[in-house]
Amino acid sequence: MVAPRSPDRAVGIDIGGTKMLGVVVDAADPTTVLSETRLPTPAGAAALVDGIAELVAALDPGGTGPVGLGIPGLIDAHDVFRFGPNLPGVVDLEVGAVVGSRLGRRVAADNDATCATYAEFRGGAGAGFGDGVLLTLGTGIGGGLVVDGRVRHGANGFAGEPGHMLIDPSGPPCPCGRRGCWERYASGSGLGRLGRDAALAGRSTAVVELAGGDPEAVRGEHVVAAVRAGDEAAALVLDEFAWWVAAGIANLVDLLDPSVVVLGGGVIEAEDVLLPRIEAAVSDQVLAHGHRPPVPILAARFGERAGAIGAAVLALAGAAAQGS
Repeated sequence: MVAPRSPDRAVGIDIGGTKMLGVVVDAADPTTVLSETRLPTPAGAAALVDGIAELVAALDPGGTGPVGLGIPGLIDAHDVFRFGPNLPGVVDLEVGAVVGSRLGRRVAADNDATCATYAEFRGGAGAGFGDGVLLTLGTGIGGGLVVDGRVRHGANGFAGEPGHMLIDPSGPPCPCGRRGCWERYASGSGLGRLGRDAALAGRSTAVVELAGGDPEAVRGEHVVAAVRAGDEAAALVLDEFAWWVAAGIANLVDLLDPSVVVLGGGVIEAEDVLLPRIEAAVSDQVLAHGHRPPVPILAARFGERAGAIGAAVLALAGAAAQGS
């Protein structure tokens, strides 16, 4: 009997709250991206499946290799998407089976930040570290855990949801249904909210100007642009944001004692102005600072591609395990 031919490429898709980023990678070196495409994230389960199929067709027409999906929310061991606050209307979706049937290809699914962890601790910023935490700062906050060199999923596959650690019970509402979750303060959405608060209070005219004169239109990228232009009011907003990011990181460091923290997601594109602020704020908040080795805080090597690359790594690993 002739063994099935191993795939020469794979597709990885990182499904975010607002956009889907897909890549095609070389199976021999999944960190080599051959092509990439992005589409808006559709609303609802049926539209999401349609959107994934459209993205795969655009990326890899006629391809037969495996497809990996990184999804923001709770994915169980059977590739069932149970719940995700940033994908309203999508619950208990057998995403692996449904998308696999639609595409006629092998499909594997995992949490989006866990996928990013596969990429970054294989050949990215976390390579060589045996214990670490990866955090994706985007629409929300996702996380991945590495212990003794292995990515950990927890008892039900749901480990790595630090964005919903409770920071302030009287804080702003979260899409998960609670109030004051960490991601309301420390995600890309959180930075935008802090920027709008400052704009509406009249504390940052530069940010309002960058947003076209409308305080309600202020987003995180406007804050970052104003900081880079030297605006002191915007710098104070970014200082506050960095403090909130650091508060969660310090809690995770105290709990897990990692050897590294890797930061990914869209927000880390502002690494130059943001990372030094986060590092300083973590030092102020972590337990027994000065009596323990500092934990390096590194920007993800693959940037916003990390989740998609990791999803492709997941797909290739699943194909290898199934003998294809």
